[in-house]
Amino acid sequence: MTTRNAESGGTRVTSPGGLSPARLERMHTIMSRHVERGDLPGLITCVSRRGETHVDVIGDMEFGPGARPMRRDTIFRISSMTKPVIAVATMILLEECVLRLDEPVDRLLPELADRRVLTRPDAPLDDTVAAERPITVRDLLTFRMGFGMLLGADDHPVVKAAQERGVATGVPNPAEPPEPDEWMRRLGELPLMAQPGERWLYNTGSQVLGVLIARASGQALGDFLRERIFEPLGMRDTGFHVPADRLDRLATSYMANHHEGGRMEVYDGVTDSQWAAEPAFPDGAAGLVSTVDDYLAFGQMMLNEGELAGERVISRPSVTLMTTDHLTGHQKSISEMAPGTWANAGWGFGVSVVTGRDGIAATPGRYGWDGGLGTNWSSDPAERMVSIMMTQRAEFPFFSNVHRDFWVASYQSIAD
Repeated sequence: MTTRNAESGGTRVTSPGGLSPARLERMHTIMSRHVERGDLPGLITCVSRRGETHVDVIGDMEFGPGARPMRRDTIFRISSMTKPVIAVATMILLEECVLRLDEPVDRLLPELADRRVLTRPDAPLDDTVAAERPITVRDLLTFRMGFGMLLGADDHPVVKAAQERGVATGVPNPAEPPEPDEWMRRLGELPLMAQPGERWLYNTGSQVLGVLIARASGQALGDFLRERIFEPLGMRDTGFHVPADRLDRLATSYMANHHEGGRMEVYDGVTDSQWAAEPAFPDGAAGLVSTVDDYLAFGQMMLNEGELAGERVISRPSVTLMTTDHLTGHQKSISEMAPGTWANAGWGFGVSVVTGRDGIAATPGRYGWDGGLGTNWSSDPAERMVSIMMTQRAEFPFFSNVHRDFWVASYQSIAD
């Protein structure tokens, strides 16, 4: 429901969800400014609290004449918002004792057995020592497997080798990676960047989890996600590609060209989209597409401690484990994220967790994650609220005024 109501007569008006209609209108004004300035062609915001949902659809699906109006069922590339879904899929198999948290992954992922580890991240590929222990499922979930994103390290031999083999961390390109067995073989050729369990390195853990889920379940990853998560939650438009009869609902994806003053350029179109066909490698880190209502179902399931409308996906203890900070202070201090990222936050299983209040939207216990192609989600147990914003301008939400304004605007709408 899109809300455009205002308070009248000086009387304080709140909705059943404890939200102010006037402040929701303020949020609409704040977010509309970004579209009016041309920062992005359009966006969708969603605030759902205590069973009441407000969805605001603003602007268009692309820039330029003849642009398609943004619509509530627009399909977005949610990139790293795939990671929480993959973590839930892993929890399903852990609950069924098909996988075990602290079991080495060697049984199902022999490519990762008997690892060698670089003596330092920029060392030559043959300057290694033996891994002190095997990689476990927990290591993959917490991004402490010893391999992942190294910021500003394109000249490191291991990063160059990962790029050459097509297993490097970067902007999602679903048409490029090989099928899972070949992808794992190539990853297995490389040494680890750190000892298993030693440090937090972004992204690769979720990609490996996608392969592990498929091998453990005996199903293709997309089939497992559809049967165990998407269908029970009614997530009809979520998957690793957009079928031909739905392409008219796929928003155009943009990226700023920083060599030309930040001018917006098309990163991924519609009829020629990389997401228009089933990928050879279903990327568990950044491969999914979804809609605002589909992801709201996922976020509400998490907020409901694993259940939605009578469908239990995972248990309450599993949600609690997922949304607990698993990083040590030292691991945060040496992580590859931007300075300040972990000042009041931590990492659970596939989600970031707020640990301290440093802003309006920073409620301790709030958790979620963002997608670098222009999406974000959080669920807040203290406020009983799910917040989602979807657009398709690629930028890291941590540095984006569009995303930061949404987080503030969604929380300022609380009036009880």
